[in-house]
Amino acid sequence: MFEHATMAEPRHSLGDWFARGGIALAFVVFGWEKFPADSMWPKFFQDVGLGQWFRYFTGVVEILGGVLVLIPRTAAAGLALLAVTMASAALILIFVLGRPGDAVFSGAFFLGLSAFCWTRQNR
Repeated sequence: MFEHATMAEPRHSLGDWFARGGIALAFVVFGWEKFPADSMWPKFFQDVGLGQWFRYFTGVVEILGGVLVLIPRTAAAGLALLAVTMASAALILIFVLGRPGDAVFSGAFFLGLSAFCWTRQNR
C-alpha cells in the first residue's frame, strides 16, 4: 500500500556542475575571442570564404552555447549546439581549408561534448 521512498542521487551533482562550468567558461572565452579585429580569427574566417559576419555569428553561437550549458534545463541544448558547432568546424577545416590535422581539436571537442551530453541524458 505504501511505497518506500528512496533518496535518489541528485541529477545535478557537484561534478556535473564543475564539468558544465568548465565547458561554459571555455566556450564563452572561445566565442569572445572571435570579436577583436586584431586576433587570428578575421583571417581564418576570410579564408573560409563566408565573410566576417560568419565570425560574429560563430562567436555568438559559442557564447550562447556556453550560457545554455550552465542552466540545468537547457544544458542538453547547449551541449548539442556546441557539439554541432565543433563538428562543423572540423568539417570546414578538412574540406574547405584542406587542413585535416587542425581538425583534431575541434573533432575531439565534438566527441567530448557528445559523450558528456549522452551520459547526462542516460542518468
